[in-house]
Amino acid sequence: MGGHGMPEGSRFAGYSRLLFGSGSASERAAAVLREAILDGTLPPATWLRETELARELGMSRTPVREALKRLAAEGLVEITARQAAVVAQMTMEDILEVYAVRENLEGLAARLAAKNRTREHLERLGEVLFLMERAEDPVELATLNLRFHRVIREAARNRYLDRFLAHIEYAVRRFGRTTFEVAGRPEEALQEHRRLVEAIAAGDAGEAERLAAEHMRRARELRLRMLLGS
Repeated sequence: MGGHGMPEGSRFAGYSRLLFGSGSASERAAAVLREAILDGTLPPATWLRETELARELGMSRTPVREALKRLAAEGLVEITARQAAVVAQMTMEDILEVYAVRENLEGLAARLAAKNRTREHLERLGEVLFLMERAEDPVELATLNLRFHRVIREAARNRYLDRFLAHIEYAVRRFGRTTFEVAGRPEEALQEHRRLVEAIAAGDAGEAERLAAEHMRRARELRLRMLLGS
């Protein structure tokens, strides 16, 4: 057995920070399983067996069962008619629905950020842009891009919006490939980000909302092109 009761060879050995962090056992189990799904350790269509998961996490089945119910509510897991759990698959329809919602919510977040941002928020946005300008691969850019939009939603200072966009982020992370793989997209997205930061810094709520929504429409267009192979 590994430290803290996690068996050696567990698929979740890399998530010990989450497993042994704060929160109830079910919250910690949900955090580990969520991250494992989002980063592909548990790919779509993987069956999630309570007994097996409990053994690998070093805990009883009850918190695992509660964690699976929580992840089902988030759309990451599907519970079948026989009460079996499986990692949900992401269809093209799912992706289109995510972008439809994201366009509106990111627009609202930018509008509120232009009204509520602090100097600290603007500094953090500038720091992420600085890192994006120097990133050398699409995966790194995609990670920084999520961080950029996370700062905007924090600047919006709306707890409900933050919660909804966190779920959107979970979905985006499950898309697999990133639109930053498309030729010319890194430079284009950086320019879109710069204009968005300028609008937020200027307190121009309407322009910030328009730019954020436009940014998401462009990402949706490129995602569709990637899915259709055109």
